[in-house]
Amino acid sequence: MEAPPEQRSAHVYFVLIAGLLAISISAILIRYAGDAPGEAVAVWRTIFAAAMLLPFALTRGRKEILSLTGRERLLIMVSGAFLGFHFVTWISSLYYTNIASASTLVSLSPIFLAILGFLILKERPRNVEIIAIIVATLATVALGWADHAMGNEFEGSNPLLGNGLALSAAGFISVYLLIGRHVRQRRSWIAYVAPLYVVTALTTLSIALVRDIDLFGYDWSIYALCFTMAVVPQLMGHGALNYAVRYFPAATIGLASLFEPVGASLLGFAFFGEVPTIIAAVAMVVILLSVGLALRPPKS
Repeated sequence: MEAPPEQRSAHVYFVLIAGLLAISISAILIRYAGDAPGEAVAVWRTIFAAAMLLPFALTRGRKEILSLTGRERLLIMVSGAFLGFHFVTWISSLYYTNIASASTLVSLSPIFLAILGFLILKERPRNVEIIAIIVATLATVALGWADHAMGNEFEGSNPLLGNGLALSAAGFISVYLLIGRHVRQRRSWIAYVAPLYVVTALTTLSIALVRDIDLFGYDWSIYALCFTMAVVPQLMGHGALNYAVRYFPAATIGLASLFEPVGASLLGFAFFGEVPTIIAAVAMVVILLSVGLALRPPKS
């Protein structure tokens, strides 16, 4: 099980916060890569990430990876597939709806995680975490509603489709984090993440091939953006979540990820002029306070 809150070292919190900041830039990079299909972006992002981890897997994690049990390998395959589904649906959602709405819906995973974590892993969040999840989730809904009310849409958008894809992405990432929570109790970060990212890349590639998506012929900037997504949101962002999930219940990690719609909304304003309303600004403050309350170690 996770380390008692009072025994978690400061570096765990630092890694988690840095990871959340890295993930927040994902929506901006995806929007800039909009000249390529979402499936193509997902393929190159995940292939770049897997390729960058491969040397470390072969040198530092090879022995442990080879020692994985059949059950662990199956869990990693399932987790990697769900992460691949998450990337495809999440990236595609940003082609049809605004950044804040997509980020809000994909961040509803704490609800799924709290229920699944209790039913499968028998993890009951602390009372303060339960309250924080409820309050922060309501605030994210308010954030998305406020953004929609301002009409922050763009040409060619399809909010119904985009929001449905983002909600599906929330379900996929919930399963991925829950499996990671289980496997990471016994395995090192590299032994879990390296094969996980390989499966994720194969999953996105399979989806693109089935859908007959072109993977080549785009401007060099598209590939540069995909590479940046691989380094920042995936390796630094999701890598941090996969590190921290060993020390926090999956529902708490899901709750912490609610920082993403806040960061994405602020970046959406800075880069695309998607202006947050007063209601949205208040919702952002509530989300940050709720996340801070849940992550704050109890007094000894």
